[in-house]
Amino acid sequence: MTPDAGKQIIHRLDTLLESEREALLQGDLRQIATLVASKEALIDDLNGRADASTGDLAAIQAKVLRNQALLDGALQGIRNVAARLAAFRQVRRAMETYDREGQKRTIPGVVERRVEKRA
Repeated sequence: MTPDAGKQIIHRLDTLLESEREALLQGDLRQIATLVASKEALIDDLNGRADASTGDLAAIQAKVLRNQALLDGALQGIRNVAARLAAFRQVRRAMETYDREGQKRTIPGVVERRVEKRA
């Protein structure tokens, strides 16, 4: 490959990382999933090159780290939502409380499962 080909790979990767950042900020998980394969291929191409400049690689690394931090935050948010939903489901089944003597008591929840028919 020519040095220009290396610059093209870096430019394509830079553009892709910016697209990934926008998808992360917008919460577009489908778009992020579609970018993964392209990103991996470009990084593999870049790793196979010995003529990439240190400055270009540092800029790419900074963007990769920035996007990784955004992705970690998004994953943590998803985990928090899942935990919160699990807590709501638990409260619907039963609620735990303490009586006057300090003993733990469970109050069973009532879950009605019925279908309402309307004409």
